[in-house]
Amino acid sequence: VQLQASGGGLVQAGGSLRLSCAASGRTFSSHAIGWFRQAPGKEREFVASISWSSGSKYYGDSVKGRFTISRDNAKNTMYLQMNILKPEDTAVYYCAAKYRGIAIMDQFIPDSWGQGTLVTVSS
Repeated sequence: VQLQASGGGLVQAGGSLRLSCAASGRTFSSHAIGWFRQAPGKEREFVASISWSSGSKYYGDSVKGRFTISRDNAKNTMYLQMNILKPEDTAVYYCAAKYRGIAIMDQFIPDSWGQGTLVTVSS
Protein backbone atom coordinates (compact mmCIF):
# COMPACT_ATOMS: atom_id res chain seq x y z
CA VAL A 1 0.00 0.00 0.00
CA GLN A 2 0.94 3.64 -0.38
CA LEU A 3 0.42 5.82 2.67
CA GLN A 4 -0.27 9.55 3.01
CA ALA A 5 -0.12 11.10 6.48
CA SER A 6 -1.77 14.37 7.45
CA GLY A 7 -2.96 16.33 10.46
CA GLY A 8 0.26 17.58 11.98
CA GLY A 9 0.68 21.11 13.22
CA LEU A 10 1.52 23.38 16.11
CA VAL A 11 -0.30 22.90 19.41
CA GLN A 12 0.21 24.05 22.97
CA ALA A 13 1.17 21.65 25.70
CA GLY A 14 -1.90 19.93 27.08
CA GLY A 15 -3.71 20.17 23.77
CA SER A 16 -4.81 17.53 21.28
CA LEU A 17 -4.27 16.62 17.65
CA ARG A 18 -5.52 13.84 15.43
CA LEU A 19 -3.30 12.45 12.73
CA SER A 20 -4.71 10.61 9.76
CA CYS A 21 -3.09 8.29 7.27
CA ALA A 22 -4.87 7.36 4.07
CA ALA A 23 -3.87 4.15 2.31
CA SER A 24 -4.22 3.15 -1.30
CA GLY A 25 -4.94 -0.38 -2.47
CA ARG A 26 -7.44 -3.09 -1.65
CA THR A 27 -5.54 -4.99 1.04
CA PHE A 28 -5.50 -2.39 3.81
CA SER A 29 -7.53 -4.59 6.14
CA SER A 30 -4.82 -7.27 5.87
CA HIS A 31 -2.07 -4.95 7.00
CA ALA A 32 -0.68 -4.44 10.47
CA ILE A 33 -0.54 -0.66 10.78
CA GLY A 34 1.06 1.79 13.10
CA TRP A 35 2.82 5.03 13.84
CA PHE A 36 6.44 5.90 14.55
CA ARG A 37 8.02 9.25 15.33
CA GLN A 38 11.44 10.81 15.09
CA ALA A 39 12.50 13.89 16.99
CA PRO A 40 15.49 15.99 15.88
CA GLY A 41 18.73 14.30 16.80
CA LYS A 42 17.00 11.19 18.11
CA GLU A 43 16.35 7.70 16.81
CA ARG A 44 13.02 6.69 15.39
CA GLU A 45 10.62 5.58 18.11
CA PHE A 46 7.67 3.20 18.01
CA VAL A 47 4.43 4.97 18.98
CA ALA A 48 1.49 2.61 18.42
CA SER A 49 0.20 -0.21 16.24
CA ILE A 50 -2.86 -2.35 15.51
CA SER A 51 -2.93 -5.99 14.51
CA TRP A 52 -4.65 -6.76 11.19
CA SER A 53 -6.11 -10.03 12.49
CA SER A 54 -7.12 -9.54 16.12
CA GLY A 55 -7.46 -5.77 16.32
CA SER A 56 -5.12 -5.75 19.32
CA LYS A 57 -3.46 -2.42 19.99
CA TYR A 58 0.04 -1.73 21.26
CA TYR A 59 1.55 1.48 22.58
CA GLY A 60 4.98 2.80 23.43
CA ASP A 61 5.47 3.53 27.12
CA SER A 62 5.87 7.27 26.54
CA VAL A 63 2.40 7.64 24.96
CA LYS A 64 0.39 5.01 26.80
CA GLY A 65 -2.78 6.49 28.26
CA ARG A 66 -2.54 9.66 26.14
CA PHE A 67 -2.59 8.43 22.53
CA THR A 68 -5.14 6.20 20.84
CA ILE A 69 -4.64 4.40 17.56
CA SER A 70 -7.56 3.31 15.42
CA ARG A 71 -8.37 2.15 11.92
CA ASP A 72 -11.32 2.37 9.56
CA ASN A 73 -10.93 -0.39 7.00
CA ALA A 74 -13.93 0.85 5.02
CA LYS A 75 -12.12 4.15 4.48
CA ASN A 76 -8.62 2.68 4.18
CA THR A 77 -7.52 5.07 6.88
CA MET A 78 -5.71 4.90 10.20
CA TYR A 79 -5.75 7.53 12.91
CA LEU A 80 -3.70 8.61 15.89
CA GLN A 81 -5.58 10.64 18.47
CA MET A 82 -3.05 12.47 20.61
CA ASN A 83 -4.19 14.02 23.89
CA ILE A 84 -2.40 15.77 26.73
CA LEU A 85 0.43 16.60 24.39
CA LYS A 86 3.83 17.42 25.84
CA PRO A 87 6.78 19.31 24.34
CA GLU A 88 8.67 16.00 24.22
CA ASP A 89 6.04 14.71 21.77
CA THR A 90 7.45 17.11 19.17
CA ALA A 91 8.59 15.02 16.22
CA VAL A 92 7.88 13.99 12.67
CA TYR A 93 5.24 11.28 12.81
CA TYR A 94 5.23 8.49 10.24
CA CYS A 95 2.47 6.05 9.49
CA ALA A 96 3.53 2.57 8.44
CA ALA A 97 2.13 -0.79 7.41
CA LYS A 98 3.13 -4.41 6.95
CA TYR A 99 1.06 -6.87 4.92
CA ARG A 100 -0.07 -9.65 7.28
CA GLY A 101 2.64 -8.52 9.63
CA ILE A 102 3.08 -8.80 13.36
CA ALA A 103 2.00 -5.63 15.14
CA ILE A 104 3.64 -6.26 18.50
CA MET A 105 5.94 -3.29 19.09
CA ASP A 106 9.53 -4.27 18.24
CA GLN A 107 8.25 -7.12 16.06
CA PHE A 108 6.38 -4.62 13.90
CA ILE A 109 8.66 -4.14 10.89
CA PRO A 110 6.80 -2.16 8.24
CA ASP A 111 7.38 -2.45 4.53
CA SER A 112 5.38 0.65 3.64
CA TRP A 113 5.87 4.15 5.03
CA GLY A 114 4.07 7.45 4.75
CA GLN A 115 5.93 10.67 4.13
CA GLY A 116 5.71 12.01 7.68
CA THR A 117 3.83 14.88 9.27
CA LEU A 118 5.37 17.32 11.73
CA VAL A 119 3.89 17.77 15.18
CA THR A 120 5.21 20.64 17.26
CA VAL A 121 4.15 21.05 20.88
CA SER A 122 4.96 24.39 22.48
CA SER A 123 5.45 24.80 26.21
